[in-house]
Amino acid sequence: MQNRRNFFKAAGALALGSLLLPACADGTTSQADTTASAEGVGGPNTTSRDLSVGLQLFTVRELLEQDLQGTLQKIAALGYKDLESAAGSKGHYYGMKPKEFATMVEDMGMKLRSSHVLPGTQLPTEAPLPPEFLTLTNGLQQLVDMAAETGQSYLTCAYLFPSEHETLDQYRRHIELFNRAGEACKKAGLSFAYHNHDFEFETLEGQRPYDLILAETDKDLVEMELDLYWATKSGNDPVALFEQHPGRFPMWHVKDMDRTEKQFFTEVGNGSIDFKRIFDKAELAGMKYYFVEQDVTPGNPMDSIATSYKNLVNVLS
Repeated sequence: MQNRRNFFKAAGALALGSLLLPACADGTTSQADTTASAEGVGGPNTTSRDLSVGLQLFTVRELLEQDLQGTLQKIAALGYKDLESAAGSKGHYYGMKPKEFATMVEDMGMKLRSSHVLPGTQLPTEAPLPPEFLTLTNGLQQLVDMAAETGQSYLTCAYLFPSEHETLDQYRRHIELFNRAGEACKKAGLSFAYHNHDFEFETLEGQRPYDLILAETDKDLVEMELDLYWATKSGNDPVALFEQHPGRFPMWHVKDMDRTEKQFFTEVGNGSIDFKRIFDKAELAGMKYYFVEQDVTPGNPMDSIATSYKNLVNVLS
């Protein structure tokens, strides 16, 4: 949670020209080197479930800032087929018109399936975003219209800032917002989803907020994008969540947890999460798309996503 929080806090303080350009303060290597080799990892996805491997583009955010088309071509060469976008300094679709961006990735053999957006109710000190930056409370219909233009399937709430999840009443207001967003998405032929971190599983005023979200959102309007890392780190079993709420989890973030005491991010297959066991319950979860994500990588993110792709295909084969 801290890495994405630092990212948005640092990003919001920047001028328009560098909106949402991340600054991770964890002593990790910069993502500036774009020379990672994808040899030996590419090729078609041939998992036993015939599901295309996806990537959350937040993982390669700095590379996209430097070379959008070139970075996407490298991602396609690795074998990734589905994408989930995250806003960058040039906007929600990296400085392109929504349809143009979607067409570009389709020409590379990939498909945009979802995009991450923010509620927009955070304190200015947490993320002083410019007024023109679209959020669920400042441009919901525009976000929906842009998503519909791309042909993507989901519009997804990415994150709640600390000031946005201090009380259950705040969560209830978010639930109302999510239901409205879900209704707007449904009218446009889209679906709406919520992406978790770990704080939603912490007891607040005697209740787990994640349970409240599941209970009080309209299941026909609001679905869940389950982040397998954050759910696991919070002490929860993703499979148990699938059993308790079958069909509510059509999207997953597939990120691994290292075996150190810190339980930090690592490449899929290099950590402690049993992904085969989780993927065996994909039908129960209602899973349609899954996206590799690694918030922070030890070096070039292209190397990390290449490793994650190769290991994930081996797990699912």
